[in-house]
This record gives sequence, structure tokens and C-alpha cells, in this order.
Amino acid sequence: MAQQQQQKKKKKKTFRAIEVGDGADGRWAAHVQAQWPQMETWLTEEGRTPAGRTEARALFEAHLPELVPVLDRLSAQVDRPDGETLLTHAAIRPFFSGCTQIGTRQSLLCNYDFNPADCEGTLVSSHFLRPVIGMQDAGWGLLDGMNDAGLAVSLTFGGRFVHRPGLAILIVLRYLLETCDTVDQALAKLAPIPICIPQNVTLVDAARAVTVYVGPDIAMTEAPDACAANHQDRPVPAEQEQFTRTQERLAAVRAAGPDVAAMLRPPLYQGAYDDGLGTLYTAHYRPGEGRVTYHWPSESWTQSFDDFTEGVRSVALGPTG
Repeated sequence: MAQQQQQKKKKKKTFRAIEVGDGADGRWAAHVQAQWPQMETWLTEEGRTPAGRTEARALFEAHLPELVPVLDRLSAQVDRPDGETLLTHAAIRPFFSGCTQIGTRQSLLCNYDFNPADCEGTLVSSHFLRPVIGMQDAGWGLLDGMNDAGLAVSLTFGGRFVHRPGLAILIVLRYLLETCDTVDQALAKLAPIPICIPQNVTLVDAARAVTVYVGPDIAMTEAPDACAANHQDRPVPAEQEQFTRTQERLAAVRAAGPDVAAMLRPPLYQGAYDDGLGTLYTAHYRPGEGRVTYHWPSESWTQSFDDFTEGVRSVALGPTG
């Protein structure tokens, strides 16, 4: 009885899998229109001004040129006053999440930790420039994903509360997957892009896996290994460590290696949902196979380029037992 009562108290999160093609036939637009009331809260006040709109467009064009035709196609379908600006991801409020990730050749494993109410939870198969599958947020940005060339990427917050003009990492991950075949190509594209807050990016292909530190106040720097939690090349303050346990989690994921079971247990699996640090899902990408499995303690959901199935899952969050 006690266990049943505990299960009743668990938070639930609904995840959707949708296919949107190249974004031209209305499927993407219908989904985003339904999400718009929440999405538009991401936009900064400056981004709502004429000068802010112009600056956001210019930043996008300068650093993500191959995606400009896609931006135009998608923003025309949204048909909102600030639709184009929001979709540039160049005027988005800073967001600070948890997350832990580890990469090896042909494998990327990550926990995404955030407030359940603020995460879109949409697994999207798209073909804007090429086939890409990933967890979408803020319209067409990606929290993690892979492409048909066997490249996979994911993010974690870099732990330093610095914010300057730049692009949100969500659209940059989309850009890397849409335009690159390999880790080396992606690193070359990523290095000059201004990122608005500190982020750690793990990239995996058939030949290598690497984590890099990026941010508005640092040059892109390669991490010691393909692992990341929520700090970069320096420890966080003691109070922040107590709250996020970032160094503890990094040590734990290094010790465990690419182990799904370990990612579903504390300290890697977190339950502080009300503080925005609860684990929403564990994603295991095998980009060489074109396959990803999303794991929760009580179930999993596999999708691939060869067999992508639309659907809805309502999952219980939090550890079992």
C-alpha cells in the first residue's frame, strides 16, 4: 500500500514522437502553433524590439547561413509577429539545466535534467536539410540528436552564470547535425559560433568521441575526456556543488562508463524536479546504427531512421521502488 501511494505521488511527463519532414507541409507548424504560448516566453524583451529583431536575424545569417532558407520557410508558417526572431534562437532567455553525458565511439549516453513543465518533450524526425532525429525544444532547437551520417551530439550547462549576446546552443546542435558528417567537421563549425551561455557539448561519430567547453567568455576548449556534467575546467563554488553535485556526477559517470543502468540510478539519476534538476530522460544514441533509445526507470522507447513511429508516452519520473 505504501509503495502504491508513493507511485501515485510521482510526477509524470508526456513525451511525443512526431515526423515533420522538411517543414513545408504543415505538420511542423501545427505542432509549434500548439506549443506557441509556452514557446514565446523564451523570447527576451530586447528580442521584441525592432533593433533586437534585426540583430537576431543578422547573427543567425552570419553564423548559420545554410539554415537561413529553413528559417524563412518555418517562420512563414508560424506567422507570428515575433516568430522569426524566436526561431533564430539569438534572442532567447538564458536557461540553466543539469544533465550528465558520456560519449564513446558509436555511442552517446546522456541524462537530461530540467523542470518537467518547461521541457517540450518532443522527439522529432525531420529532413530540413538531411535526416535528423532528436529531442526538440523551442521550435526546432535540439537538446540532443543524431543525423544520417552517424554523428550524434548532446549538451549540458557549463556551470557558470554568464550571459552575453549569442546563439542558444539548441539551434547550434541542430546546425551541426544538419550540416556536418563527422566530429571534426562539427568542431570546425562550432568553434567560431558565439554561444550565449556556457555549455558543454559532447560529439560522437564512428572514429572518435569528444567533449568541448564553449561559452560567451571563452574560446572552445577540449575537455580531458568525452564526459561532462555541469562545470567546465574549474570547480564550481561549494554551495553550487552541494546543490548540483556536478563534480560528484562527473566522477560517477567516468567510473561507470557508458552504462545505461548507472544513468538510471543516483547520483546520475536526479530527483530534484521542483528545483529544475530532475532527470526527465536518459537517451542512448547509437548513431552508426541510426538508432536511439530513450530510457526511464520503468520503460524505454526506441526510434530509428529505418523505423520511426509517431506516438505518445506518458511516463513516471523518479526512481523505482
